[in-house]
Amino acid sequence: MLHPSRSWLSGLFLLLLILAGIAQAKDYGEIEQQRIHHVLSQVDSTSEPEGPFKVRKLSAAGKVVGYVFQSLDVVNIPAYSGKPINVQVILDPAGVILDAYVLEHHEPILLIGIAEEKLHAFSARYSGIKVNQRVVVGHSSDPNAVTVDAIAGATVTAMVVNEVIMRAAHDVAVSLGLVKGDAGLAVAPARVRDDFYQPADWTTLVGNGAVRRLHLTRGQVDASFKGTEAEHVETASGEQVNDTFIDLYVTHLNPPTIGRNLLGETQYRTLMAELKPGEQAIAVMGSGRYSFKGSGYVRGGIFDRVQLRQSGDTISFRDLDFQRLDDVAAADMPDFDEMAIFIIRAAHRFDPGAPWSLDLLVRRQTGPVSGTFSSFELGYQLPEPYLERPLPTAEQLAAAEEASRPMWLTLWYQKSVEISVLGAALLVLTAILFFQDSLARRPKLLHWVRRGYLVFTVVFLGGVALAQLSVVNVLTFVHALFEGFRWELFLTDPLIFILWVFTAASILLWGRGVFCGWLCPFGALQELINELARKLKVPQYELPFAVHERLWAIKYIILLVLFGVSLESMATAERLAEVEPFKTAITLKFNRQWWFVAYAAGLLLINLFTRKVYCRYICPLGAALAMPTRLRLFDWLKRRKECGNPCQLCAKECEIQAIHPDGRINANECHYCLDCQMTWHNENKCPPLINKRKKRGKANPADPQRIPVVQVEPTP
Repeated sequence: MLHPSRSWLSGLFLLLLILAGIAQAKDYGEIEQQRIHHVLSQVDSTSEPEGPFKVRKLSAAGKVVGYVFQSLDVVNIPAYSGKPINVQVILDPAGVILDAYVLEHHEPILLIGIAEEKLHAFSARYSGIKVNQRVVVGHSSDPNAVTVDAIAGATVTAMVVNEVIMRAAHDVAVSLGLVKGDAGLAVAPARVRDDFYQPADWTTLVGNGAVRRLHLTRGQVDASFKGTEAEHVETASGEQVNDTFIDLYVTHLNPPTIGRNLLGETQYRTLMAELKPGEQAIAVMGSGRYSFKGSGYVRGGIFDRVQLRQSGDTISFRDLDFQRLDDVAAADMPDFDEMAIFIIRAAHRFDPGAPWSLDLLVRRQTGPVSGTFSSFELGYQLPEPYLERPLPTAEQLAAAEEASRPMWLTLWYQKSVEISVLGAALLVLTAILFFQDSLARRPKLLHWVRRGYLVFTVVFLGGVALAQLSVVNVLTFVHALFEGFRWELFLTDPLIFILWVFTAASILLWGRGVFCGWLCPFGALQELINELARKLKVPQYELPFAVHERLWAIKYIILLVLFGVSLESMATAERLAEVEPFKTAITLKFNRQWWFVAYAAGLLLINLFTRKVYCRYICPLGAALAMPTRLRLFDWLKRRKECGNPCQLCAKECEIQAIHPDGRINANECHYCLDCQMTWHNENKCPPLINKRKKRGKANPADPQRIPVVQVEPTP
């Protein structure tokens, strides 16, 4: 049955979930302009934001000397807090980063903990880096990559800042034309195989994709102009809508299988001899009422009805790129109204192996000198047998792999050793929990196993891996559900992610106690310190159960307050979450301001006399984990009908008072130390078992009326 005090707490929590909102942006004041003049003191004018990325031009004496923008206008990459980091970036006209300054972040480790100067010192390392260089935090397998050291204790944040700065700077530089896209990662273009030839007719070439077709009816063209000024210009009548507007074919002539079969041996060899190194030839053929050539090239020398596009580059053809095509060799080739050969010059760096398209532009006159265009795309990809692709170099493969790898996956690669250790440790813990009854029958063994695991939790999870879960993780998860859930947000810290997955699973099977009693570094530290205090005969004190039970509510109230504050300001909630001493004692190892150290040390001092006071009464993370504990599927901790009435041994021995006087174990407060189970199995300690043993002994007394038989060996 749900306790009344828990009912209203759960209801209020659900109500706050429904009312979750989105944090608002801040005003950065004068810091933006100060950074500009710090880097470019000669700037005398700053333009208004322009373009999709809201880039402002920085000018001096009428000349553009730089560009400034905010990363949040370019990319929206959530950091460890779940909120994006906003960086002001200044570029010079050559695409070199002049300055990168963090304007806003919500990272818990940096809000109160690691000095803000370390974050700004990290972002300052990007000054002088070109936007198309590879920048990697830590080690990289790419020998051409620029490596920067992470922020000690905030590696995930450093990774996010790196991706924010470099991706935003690259996208802006490409949009401004300062650099080309994918610089440094491009693989050498494919080469047309001149040694590959197979006889083929027109039908075969069309069938294997060597020749591509675009067929447009007048109705399709009319539909493309709907909603424009030319909607009613030159429209087809009802019986004309299915008439052919143009039947257009395109092919690449350089491959011998295409060129020789279409042009004939002589004409093909002549064409190839005329082409200069790096040049390609395509054939365009069409029929219908619309001419793909038009007459514009006669007046201006440019074909204004067809153009070629590949990888964002547009290639227009001039009259010098055009050759008439009058004679063809393919016998089954249709009759065309017009045919042409267009030469793609080497300067365009055309890649025969990459997809490209021929755009057909249809113009309708809407005034004496005005008109409206509609574009139709004919996609083309040269069949693979006609190509030879160069193998990428090792450097290109490494760069391409790292460039395409998500940031979270890079972090998992970097922490593969820690992940392996944690995975093995969780398997061991799972075995302990599944075989808890066998271990509980061997109390000395279980005590040493538990002590060893707690030491591992403090040393490895807390000291080495910094894998201390926090209520901030819970708040971040809840907000993510309402503000666009993204898995990569939680995958950026692999150890924390793995711990949360295991904790969620363990709650369903055993309750919150598995994490609080085995995997929480601060909880383990408290338990080890208190155990040492008991060995040293430090007196122990416990509150009356009635008072102790009411103090449980404090941590739930703290959790609700933190969540309520987070709806208004996540940053404020993160500061208030300093009620957790985890950051001070575990993450930063007491290297903080004195008041934080005094608070954490005070909790540990109290813990000398009363075990885990913080965990019992204050911890909001424990409260958050206790709520779903009600959903656990099994009750693994065994009890007898005598537990609580009359036996009170386990209730008195429970060192965090999670057993009620009536014998019930409160799964919301239990830390799963298994002490009560060791007593439950101990025939020399558990009173019900002792009584049963005594009763068995009385049931078989010796009969005084009977004389025992003694076997006597015969004398020789």
